Amino acid sequence: MTPAPWFGRKAKAARKTARQSVDALPDGLWTKCPKCGEILFNKELQKNLRVCSKCGYHYILGARERIASIVDDGAFEEMDANLVTVNILGFEEYDDKLAKWRQRTGMDEAIVTGIGEIDGRTVVIGVLDFHFWAGTMGGVVGERVVRAMEYAIKNDLPVIMFIASGGIRVTEGLPGLMQMAKTSAACAKLHEAGIPYIVVLTDNSLAGVLASYGSLGDFTISEPGLLTGLTADRVAKQAQVVNVPDNFRRAEFALEHGHIDRIVARKELKSTLIKLLEFCRNREEDEEDAA
Repeated sequence: MTPAPWFGRKAKAARKTARQSVDALPDGLWTKCPKCGEILFNKELQKNLRVCSKCGYHYILGARERIASIVDDGAFEEMDANLVTVNILGFEEYDDKLAKWRQRTGMDEAIVTGIGEIDGRTVVIGVLDFHFWAGTMGGVVGERVVRAMEYAIKNDLPVIMFIASGGIRVTEGLPGLMQMAKTSAACAKLHEAGIPYIVVLTDNSLAGVLASYGSLGDFTISEPGLLTGLTADRVAKQAQVVNVPDNFRRAEFALEHGHIDRIVARKELKSTLIKLLEFCRNREEDEEDAA
């Protein structure tokens, strides 16, 4: 047998040594990028807003992480945290499932809403957390969204909603499905009142949430690599759709076909929101001057 080239053996040995070094690290110190395989130290990953420094892969952020990355330091006050999900249909095991997700995430529901400041300007913010039951929308999620928008109308504040959802929570049946109409009606009231509404789509943005208040913003921006559409990959494959591009249902495809206005990297997201808010303020002042 012909021996492997020297440089090939050396490279293989180096890879083995690297794997052994990684395996020797205590748990919780590092993360392997699912896209490029790079080994990322968690402290550095957190500093980089959970974006891979090698390939730019955007990890899914929790609601609290998202808020901390966007609002001015400490400038956030949660609203409607007292709203509690009720198993109105008596769905079997629903209460047990809720308890599981609450214990796993430390959250009581899939969305956090509140008032925050971005570059000194007060805004109403809602952030879905995909880690809580895939960010699904039930009665409490829909109610928090509507109340946040109603507060914005009453106090003349812009609204920013971060979408990260697998759709409607089917365990709530028709009451869950009706949240699509309920939140869409609230968006219509925002538009009638002339309140700026910015939607930020993050991975994943799917199904009923996307088809309701997730698609009704005055501005819709997205993080790179977003998975979006009315179905998840598994369901889409079952439909056996043919002759579609490789990036079908991704952010780049959505931008090309006019579904979103811009793709923005996470590091540039806050500065982009500041520019949009400034644009809205200038437009309001121009309209007032014209009147």
